[in-house]
Amino acid sequence: MHFYGALILFMTLSAAYGLKCYRCDPGVVCATVVTCASGFNRCFSAEYMGLKGFGCIPSKLCVDPFKCCSQDLCNSAMPAGSSPLLLLLSSAIITIFL
Repeated sequence: MHFYGALILFMTLSAAYGLKCYRCDPGVVCATVVTCASGFNRCFSAEYMGLKGFGCIPSKLCVDPFKCCSQDLCNSAMPAGSSPLLLLLSSAIITIFL
């Protein structure tokens, strides 16, 4: 039972220590996930002349044509995975039944 609690704690802490964004250059299929460097606290998507680009950006540069967001993997139409609510719900179920 302590193992599951520690696992959930580490998963939660890992989400707090680095924003994850999709990164790709214009004209390339986005499938690369990167952890943004210090100071790059927003994910962005931009389109110019029909080409799209995705990556990390500092919040002060979030001006047109960049569309910025601040959650993990929020800069693409691809599904981002499980939500924190689902993580908490699964944690509660494990705690109750173990």
